[in-house]
Amino acid sequence: MSVIRAFIALNLSEEILHGLSLTLAELKKRMPGIPVRWVPVENIHLTLKFLGDVSIANLELLTKILRAEAARQSPFELSVGGLGAFPSARRPRVIWVGVEAPAELGVFQRSVEAEMARLGYPPEDRPFSPHLTLGRVLRNANAEDIRQIGNVVEGYKVGFLGATRVQAVHLYRSDLKPGGAVYTRIFTANLGDLAS
Repeated sequence: MSVIRAFIALNLSEEILHGLSLTLAELKKRMPGIPVRWVPVENIHLTLKFLGDVSIANLELLTKILRAEAARQSPFELSVGGLGAFPSARRPRVIWVGVEAPAELGVFQRSVEAEMARLGYPPEDRPFSPHLTLGRVLRNANAEDIRQIGNVVEGYKVGFLGATRVQAVHLYRSDLKPGGAVYTRIFTANLGDLAS
């Protein structure tokens, strides 16, 4: 059986990607030699659902459901800014930039999550917290590295990086390569498009 790794995500505007690029450059400058795997700016997006392994045979059904969910959702605006870490700045594992969005984003994400669960993709344990991952702290980070990352996350203020109107949702394929993950968009569904 042929499978791909896949996820469902929203894309960002060029303005936001440019702001993220400048933010990444500044964070790298403030954390030289710290073991963080930084996400290339072209790979940054707002993930709604990580599916993991998807059978090629299921793709048609999956895209049909995604199209139906997108058709029920009107386009909306989201804005990006602020810096933080999961689970906290003092115990950073993931460094992120925040996303502010109307309640519609949460409603849309939960409906996508519920439909994917019906297809057999397990729901997330944690509640949806919209964010853009900039970097992941590597396992070999020592206590001093962790302290330094926490200080930067708490001390470096990331202001408003831009806003974008979300008009579509995308299904991406993720191929793990030696140089990092390569994402390929394989399907797009327009929001509020009842004709599709």
